[in-house]
Amino acid sequence: MWLIDSSIGRKLVMSITGLFLILFLIFHMSMNLVAIISSEAYDAICEFLGANWYALVGTAVLAGGFILHIVFAMILTLRNQKARPIAYSKQVNQPKVEKSSLNMMVLGIVVLGLLIMHLTHFWAKMQLPEVMGSEPASGSELIRVTFSSLPICLAYIAWFCALWFHLTHGFWSAFQTMGLNGKTWFPRLKCIANIFATVIFLGFTAVVVAGYIQSL
Repeated sequence: MWLIDSSIGRKLVMSITGLFLILFLIFHMSMNLVAIISSEAYDAICEFLGANWYALVGTAVLAGGFILHIVFAMILTLRNQKARPIAYSKQVNQPKVEKSSLNMMVLGIVVLGLLIMHLTHFWAKMQLPEVMGSEPASGSELIRVTFSSLPICLAYIAWFCALWFHLTHGFWSAFQTMGLNGKTWFPRLKCIANIFATVIFLGFTAVVVAGYIQSL
C-alpha cells in the first residue's frame, strides 16, 4: 500500500492527522479557558458536548485520527531506523539534526501516557458515564477536584511541556511535508510553530493553575 510503503505517504498521513489534532487542541484549549471565566458557562458547554450523537461521532473521529497518528509514527520511526543503521543517539552531534526531531517518538510516548491519565480524570467521569446511562460529573467541579492535588498539577504541566516540544517540531514539519518548505516560508513556519505551541502551553496551564487556586 502506497501510504505505508512510501516514505512520502507515511509522512503525509502523519501531517494530515497531526494538523487535525492541532485543530482539536485549539478547540479544547478555548473550551477549557471558559472554565476560568464562568463555571456555569463551562458546564453548559460540557452538557452540550455530552453523549449527543454529534459529540460521540466527533469523539470517534478524534480517536481514529489519534490512533492513525500513533500507528504511522511507529511505522515511520521503525522504517527510518531500519534504513539508517547508525543509531539516533550517535547522530546528536550532527549540526543540522535537531534534538526535537530525534526525540519526537519519545515525546509522543510521554504525551500518550499522560493523555491516558487525563482520560481517566475527565472523559471517564463525564462522557463515558452518560453513554452508560449514568449521571455525568460536573466539568467545573472535576477541574477543581482534580487540580487540588499539587503532584497532579505538576504532572499535567510536565505533559504540556512535552506537548510544547512535540508541537514546535510537528507543526512546521507537517507543512513542510505538504510542500511549504521554501527558504522564505521555512523560518516563518518555525516561528509560528513556537508561538502556537507556547499559546497552547499557556492556555492549558492557566486552567490547571486556576483550578489549583480555586481549591485552596
